Amino acid sequence: MSFIFELITSFVRKMLELLTFGGKTLKNTLKIYVKTNTGRTLTVNLEPQWDIKNVKELVAPQLGLQPEEVKIIFAGKELSDATTIMQCDLGQQSTLHAIRMRPPTIQREKLLSMSFEEEEPTGTPTEEASKPLNETLLDLQLENDERLNITDEYRVRAKAHFFVHCGQCDKLCNGKLRVRCSLCKGGAFTVHRDPECWDDVLKPRRIPGHCESLEIACVDNAAGDPPYAEFYFKCAEHVSGGEKDFAAPLNLIKNNIKDVPCLACTDVSETVLVFPCAAQHVTCIDCFRQYCRSRLGERQFMPHPDFGYTLPCPAGCEHSFIEEIHHFKLLTREEYDRYQRFATEEYVLQAGGVLCPQPGCGMGLLVDPDCRKVTCQNGCGYVFCRNCLQGYHIGDCLPNGGSTSAPNSCEYAVDPNRAAEARWEEATNVTIKVSTKPCPKCRTPTERDGGCMHMVCTRAGCGFEWCWVCQTEWTRDCMGAHWFG
Repeated sequence: MSFIFELITSFVRKMLELLTFGGKTLKNTLKIYVKTNTGRTLTVNLEPQWDIKNVKELVAPQLGLQPEEVKIIFAGKELSDATTIMQCDLGQQSTLHAIRMRPPTIQREKLLSMSFEEEEPTGTPTEEASKPLNETLLDLQLENDERLNITDEYRVRAKAHFFVHCGQCDKLCNGKLRVRCSLCKGGAFTVHRDPECWDDVLKPRRIPGHCESLEIACVDNAAGDPPYAEFYFKCAEHVSGGEKDFAAPLNLIKNNIKDVPCLACTDVSETVLVFPCAAQHVTCIDCFRQYCRSRLGERQFMPHPDFGYTLPCPAGCEHSFIEEIHHFKLLTREEYDRYQRFATEEYVLQAGGVLCPQPGCGMGLLVDPDCRKVTCQNGCGYVFCRNCLQGYHIGDCLPNGGSTSAPNSCEYAVDPNRAAEARWEEATNVTIKVSTKPCPKCRTPTERDGGCMHMVCTRAGCGFEWCWVCQTEWTRDCMGAHWFG
C-alpha cells in the first residue's frame, strides 16, 4: 500500500515540476525551440514575463552545463540575463540558440589565430546591445542626421516596423527581421553592428559578425576574416515555420510616421508606400493598388533590364522604378497572375520572339529570326505569318494589315479574318473560330464542314489548293500524313 502511495506522490511531484518553474506557474506559455551548436534541439515552454536568466536555468541542466556557462543568441544579438522574453518578441515555435560560453583566454587566442579585425566582446552585453534587432533599430527610412535629432515621442513611433508579403497568409503582413550566417546559414550569429539602412539588409556582404552555429566558427576566407550577416524576414502574423520560414520584404511600405498625405487621394494613412524617387512621393496602399490595376489594364508596365516588369513613380519622376516586384503582390491573385503573364510576354518580345495573334491564346513563341511561318506549338496550333500576324500565306504580305484600300481612302479597312470573328452572337464567334481558316494565298475565310483536309479556295481567280492542317500548298506528304485527319 505504501508503494502505491509513493508512486502516486512521485507522479504528482513530476507533474508539478512540469507545470512550475522557480515558483512560477505556466499560464500563457510559448513553445520555443532551443538549438545548440552540437546539433541538439530542445523544446521548452516559456512565460513571456520570464527573463533570459530563467531560460539559462531551465536549459543549462539539460545540456550538462551551469547557467553561467550558457549564452543565448537571438536575431543577431547575445541576450543579457535581464532581457525578458516579451522584449524579444518571440512567437510560437520560434528558435533560440544556446551556446556554451568559452573562457575569455580561449576566445582571445582563437580571435588572434583567426586575425579578426574586430575583437569580440567578452563581458556581459549592455542592455541596449543585447536586445534583438527589432528592438534596437529605428525605422530604416530615417537618415543618420534625422536619427541624431529625433525626439522621444518620435522615437516611439519610429521603432522599426517591417512589412512583408507572406505566401502563407497571402496578404500584406507585419514582418520580423532575422539574421543568419551567410556561410553555414546557422542562426547562432551575432552582428558587429546594427544595419542602418535598407542596403545593409538587402545587399550581401555589408555587415560582418561572429558565427557560433558550429563547434568550429565559420571564416570567410583563407585570411580568417569574419563571415558576413545574411538578413531575411519572417511573417509575424502566423506560427513560425522554423528557420527556413521566409517572407518577401516590401521595403517601400512604411509606417507613416511623418503624416504625409497620399499624392492621389490626399488622405493621411497609417501605412503608405514611398516611391524610390528623389522626392519620395507617398501613396496609400489602396491608391497604389488602383495605380497598378490601371497600368495593368492598359499594359503600361515597363520592362527594365535590372528590375524586370515594373512601374515608376506616377508623378513621372526619373530613376523611380520599383526594384522589388513583390510589391505587385498587393494586387489580387488573378491580377498578379495576369501581371506575370504580361511580364513573360514582354520578355519574349524583348528576346526577339512573337506572340500568337489568335484571340484567346497569346502564347509566347521563340523562333528563328529568319522563320516566317510560325506554328503555335503547345498552344492553339494556329499557323500564321510572322510579318503581318495573319494566317500563313504564300507571297508578299498585303499592305495595311490586309486591306486593299488606297492609303487616302475613306473606306473602312476590314481584315476578313477579323471580320469573321466580329459577330454579335458569341455562339457564331465560336463556330467561325473553330470551323474556318483563311486561304494561305488570298486569306479568304474558308469553312470546313467535314470531309478530308484537302481544301480548294472558292474565291474567283484564286482556286488555291491547300492543306487544312499545315495551311500550306497541298502535297503528297499531306495526303499520306493527314488526308483524313
